[in-house]
Amino acid sequence: MLAPSILGRSFVDDFFNDSFDDMFQEMFRTPYEHASAGGLMCTDVQDMGDHYQMEMELPGYQKEDLKANLKNGYLTISAEHKEENDQKDENGKFVRRERYMGHCQRSFYVGENITQNDIHAGFEDGVLKLTIPKKEANAVEEQKYIAIE
Repeated sequence: MLAPSILGRSFVDDFFNDSFDDMFQEMFRTPYEHASAGGLMCTDVQDMGDHYQMEMELPGYQKEDLKANLKNGYLTISAEHKEENDQKDENGKFVRRERYMGHCQRSFYVGENITQNDIHAGFEDGVLKLTIPKKEANAVEEQKYIAIE
């Protein structure tokens, strides 16, 4: 069948390929894929005067799935989840077997004067809450230029 095309592209092919593929992919996504598709690790940072309050949304993850690392002034939050779902019939044969593994990570510069003991973290109801104190940064040396004659 010939279908009209606009600028060399078939409207019918684009309609069926894009719309239905997206719909079926959306139907069979795990909760972790929904998070990664939209706004993975959505983060709110509030200035509370003497400290910063950070809230990071991690739906579907457990406390055991999370790691927080502080290195060279960068706070890195990572989440990793593995899931297996085996279902067998009465004869022990697999009827369905699924595996999922997901990983996400974000980094924030908090300053080199912050230590791991300064940062306090808690995880409840899929939200990671971090308290990061404000500390004075070391003064940056002013650049001095040499006159070229």
